[in-house]
Amino acid sequence: MYNRILVPLDGSELGEAVIPFVNEIISGAKESRKIEITLLQIVPADRDEIGEGVGAFIHVPYTAGELEQIKKFTTAYLKKISVELKKGPNVTVTTLVRVGNDTAGEILKASDELKTDLITISTHGRSGISRWAFGSVADKILRFGKTPVFMVRAATENK
Repeated sequence: MYNRILVPLDGSELGEAVIPFVNEIISGAKESRKIEITLLQIVPADRDEIGEGVGAFIHVPYTAGELEQIKKFTTAYLKKISVELKKGPNVTVTTLVRVGNDTAGEILKASDELKTDLITISTHGRSGISRWAFGSVADKILRFGKTPVFMVRAATENK
């Protein structure tokens, strides 16, 4: 049923909450079915720095060298996560790092290019004003994508 699965991650434990569910999908697949898992992380092209004035931020592009270092670190992270996925002769896992400031747009673009038939993603479960203020990558993927989305609400600890 789902043969090409895109797993966007953001480097957080909350983002990784989807991994056990991806393993369940793999476990439930017949051994004759080929499954391609792509672990994806979007690296921002710019960093925010404090500008002049209260609450003023400016976007400063990373240098090519900085981006290369970030991409190396991100690739290592994705490879570490790939170890947590169930392996088998029918399962292949690849990693993909993209650079862009529109995270949801980059995820949807990658999904289209890879011709995935499922996107699995964790959501922080924000609502109300925090959802409005911060936006929701998962929400944008759900609303604007053409691919089915398996969304997991990550559990949060109250501290």
